[in-house]
Amino acid sequence: MIVRFVMLTIGFGLAAAGGISVIAYLNYIPAGLTIIEYILFIFQRSEGALLVLGLLLITGSIYWPEKS
Repeated sequence: MIVRFVMLTIGFGLAAAGGISVIAYLNYIPAGLTIIEYILFIFQRSEGALLVLGLLLITGSIYWPEKS
């Protein structure tokens, strides 16, 4: 139970950090990037990986079956 809570907390922190960075990078769209270029830019940055890793940790902590 405590491992799931720690995994959820770490996942939330990573997803929040990655999500804030992805939102901040939206300022590049008015500067001339297209949506496709923006998505490719996010996938090349480590913040995109933080967002995905955080979401995977959150999902795993919620849906991972408990031992009986």
